[in-house]
Amino acid sequence: MEPVNWASEHSDALREHIARGVSFSEAAKRINATFKTTYTRNAALGRARRLGIAVPERPKAAVPGTFAPPKKVQEPHGAEMQPARPQARAAPFDRVVTPTLCCVEVDPRHLVLIELENGDCRYPYGGDEEGETITFCGHPRRPGSSYCTPHFHLSRNPAEPVERDASETWLRIIEAA
Repeated sequence: MEPVNWASEHSDALREHIARGVSFSEAAKRINATFKTTYTRNAALGRARRLGIAVPERPKAAVPGTFAPPKKVQEPHGAEMQPARPQARAAPFDRVVTPTLCCVEVDPRHLVLIELENGDCRYPYGGDEEGETITFCGHPRRPGSSYCTPHFHLSRNPAEPVERDASETWLRIIEAA
């Protein structure tokens, strides 16, 4: 950062502008126009602080947890009042019934999240209604998955192959070994 040495005339001009209530950015612009300088708003602010010129206080931020009193809104009177325009009503959405997925091969243990162990199936049950508890399957997980084998297959697209079949080349290599 390059130090800026303010001439005494520039400091005097800054004092005059601030005394008149001019903002620091406007004071810097006026000083630059008068003295052919390139002071910035921050340079003027810093110089004013070093000179001990009273800097206007910023409004204090609200303390968290406190509320400012609401500002009074002036109601329009007479000719200013206009009738309220009717607003278009939003079309109500039709409630879509989500199909319930079930897995006949599994009788879930309905464990809550805290009760799940490291190797337990994380397939969720419930939570569809407001306030309904979500429980999990809890049966042993399939290796490499978060779900047990039936829930693993239930959560996959049946049209896509789940796993690649071993090619005949690899089978021959394994048999030869």
